[in-house]
Amino acid sequence: MRDLRNLLWCSIDNDDSRDLDQLTVAEAMPDGAAKVLVAIADVDALVKKGSALDDHARQNTTSVYTVAEIFPMLPEKLSTNLTSLNYESDRLAIVIEMVLAGDGSLQSSDLYRATVRNRAKLAYNNVAGWLEGNGPIPPGIGKVSGLDENLRLQGRVAQKLKALRHQHGALDLETIEARPVFDGDELKDLEVDKANSAKDIIEDFMIAANGVTARYLAAKKFPSLRRVVRVPKHWDQIIELAAKRGSTLPKAPDAKALEQFLVSAKAADPLRFPDLSLSVIKLMGAGEYVVELPGGSVAGHFGLAVEDYAHSTAPNRRYPDVITQRLLKAAAGGRSVPYENDDLEALATHCTEQEDAAKKVERQVTKSAAAMLLESRIGEQFDAIVTGASDKGTWVRLFQPPTEGRLEGGFQGLDVGDHVRVKLIHTDVERGFIDFACD
Repeated sequence: MRDLRNLLWCSIDNDDSRDLDQLTVAEAMPDGAAKVLVAIADVDALVKKGSALDDHARQNTTSVYTVAEIFPMLPEKLSTNLTSLNYESDRLAIVIEMVLAGDGSLQSSDLYRATVRNRAKLAYNNVAGWLEGNGPIPPGIGKVSGLDENLRLQGRVAQKLKALRHQHGALDLETIEARPVFDGDELKDLEVDKANSAKDIIEDFMIAANGVTARYLAAKKFPSLRRVVRVPKHWDQIIELAAKRGSTLPKAPDAKALEQFLVSAKAADPLRFPDLSLSVIKLMGAGEYVVELPGGSVAGHFGLAVEDYAHSTAPNRRYPDVITQRLLKAAAGGRSVPYENDDLEALATHCTEQEDAAKKVERQVTKSAAAMLLESRIGEQFDAIVTGASDKGTWVRLFQPPTEGRLEGGFQGLDVGDHVRVKLIHTDVERGFIDFACD
């Protein structure tokens, strides 16, 4: 067990996050290289396999985040306190250490247990505003000597990691995801949750760390639980989608070719790109958990352009990460595998099903929130873009607020991407329905 409480650890998450799973810190090295450390909350230290707490988490498998309420996988006393990497609190963690070359490629890695201490609890948007020169330095950064330069280093390394992944075919997808804006308990607005440089730090460091954990278990001849998006199920329809926009994709699924198409499509029409992204995501098919046995081979993550991807960086929020944590600790400690292969297979299926169900709930509550926001504005007119047009119906997305609904009349001849002026004619909060008519 190492004592790393003296390092400039910080957390970056949503403004309202209380279940802090990871801390990050970086160190500059010669020749443009950098050492990145990712500390993951050691949930297994308090949630023992086979305990009542473990049974509770195993049944839930994931925290569910809705506009109205958060339904945590673990009791809040754990996930927001005892196993959360809270500000100025000493916590047990599993540390993933990565030495990255100047181009972002991995030179070496290590994994070990340590005690850590969060020196600054930071939020994505404030950090991004400062990093991108659009806002002041957040107070949490200014209070800790040297943290500002450390975060700038983390930002530079994350961009190198991202660039390298895109060279290998990671998909540049962008969807419209709206976050609720409250005034007290009253829903006031929905605002688009945009990508930014602070989110890049966490996303790219976590993707790299998840790759290290997968390869660590493989090297120890341990099974692992992998998160995969297999080769797209509907590649032929993705080819048709590209052809409509004047691009030709190869007959066999090709991540690099798809990424090149997406980059050119975004440059040509950034306004419609989120809807194109959503179409591609749906045609690729959903992610799932699968078991990789020692010496075996499973599909990689097509969208991320990575072959080795084990969920390990959010054990307060996802049960597969708790399973991976137990496998890692057993492998590092020279102990036997704590799960039978059949158990892992059953858990992979259960976790996939539960995660799919959780996403449906999250989507449904978001739709209901949008309907609630608009229910007092029946009869008003809005500018919108057509996001779907088929025999099943025509759908539009408002530019402000960023909500989607069904077009009930006046849609003849409309196609995806067309700009329209619509009138709100009906909402159903319980079902999450919003209906428009062409003005």
